[in-house]
Amino acid sequence: MEIKEYRAAIEAILFASGEPVSVARLSEVLELDRENVVRFADDLMNEINMRDGGIRMLTLDDQYQLCTRKEYADYVRRALDMRRNTPLSQAAMEVLAIVAYNQPVTKAFIEQVRGVDCVAVIQGLMQKNLIEEKGRLELPGRPLLYGTTPVFLRSFGISKLTELPPLPQKEEDARMVETTLEDVIKQAETAAQEAQ
Repeated sequence: MEIKEYRAAIEAILFASGEPVSVARLSEVLELDRENVVRFADDLMNEINMRDGGIRMLTLDDQYQLCTRKEYADYVRRALDMRRNTPLSQAAMEVLAIVAYNQPVTKAFIEQVRGVDCVAVIQGLMQKNLIEEKGRLELPGRPLLYGTTPVFLRSFGISKLTELPPLPQKEEDARMVETTLEDVIKQAETAAQEAQ
C-alpha cells in the first residue's frame, strides 16, 4: 500500500470504530511498525483538523479518535435526539481531580483526602465513563484502584494527563496533595498488622 492508502485506512478504521483506537491495534491491523502508524495518523490528524468540516481527529494518550467539532454539538444532539449531560457536581469534580492527579488510587485514599464517604460519587463517575477500575492493590482486602479513561481526556479537551494544569502551590494544598498512595499503603499495612 502507498502512504495515501494507509492514511485512508486509518481514517476508515477510526470512523467505523466510533471509539478511540490504540496505536498498537492500528499497527497490528495495518501490519506497520508503531513509528509509521504514528506518523501517518499524525499527518491524517493535521489534514482533518485543518479542514473547515464538522469532524476533527483527537489523540488520547496512545489512541486516536474521530469526533465532531464542539461547535456543532447542539445540532448533533438534536439530530440524534440526545439529552444534554447534566453537569458534574462539586463533589464529583473533587473526586475526579483527586483521581486524575494521583491515579491509580483507592476509594480509601479518595475518602481520606475529601474526608467524606465517596461511594455514590465514584459510581456516578464510573457510569459516565470518566473513571474506571485499574486493578487491585496487593493488600489485605485487595482494594480496587481507580484511574481516568479516554472519555475523561476527551471531555476535558486534553491528549495526555501531563496536560492537566498544575496544582495550586498554597502550602496547605501542597501538603494535602503530598499525601500519596504510598502513605495509604503504609497506613493499611499498619492497620492490618495491628488487627492480627
